[in-house]
Amino acid sequence: MRYERDMRGYGANPPDPKWPGGAHVAVQFVVNYEEGGENCVLHGDKASEAFLSEIVGAAPWPGQRHWNMESIYEYGARAGFWRLLRLFSEAQVPITCYGVATALARSPDQVAAMQEAGWEIASHGLKWIDYRD
Repeated sequence: MRYERDMRGYGANPPDPKWPGGAHVAVQFVVNYEEGGENCVLHGDKASEAFLSEIVGAAPWPGQRHWNMESIYEYGARAGFWRLLRLFSEAQVPITCYGVATALARSPDQVAAMQEAGWEIASHGLKWIDYRD
């Protein structure tokens, strides 16, 4: 019986990517921007975010705000983003931002700073939803 997933890849003979300058490794830094794209009753969702969180065993709070969950996401937008922007800008490291569209729409100052810093902005979906079903 054949296994449906490709676990072999290129095997023992990977292709030569021919990196510039004969480099053997390429490194890409990606910053996910998701703050404001999570489930929240303020966004018209039925319950608060429960899937992506530092709160172990978090459960949705139907019909009410989850202040702890909101605080976790807000910290990333209010403090974490600006710290990363400063660090990467000082080091002149090119960045790709995987941004959730609804999060970016709620953070115009951060988007302007990304553009000013020359970050590449790539789509990370419209908002957080469970695609399972």
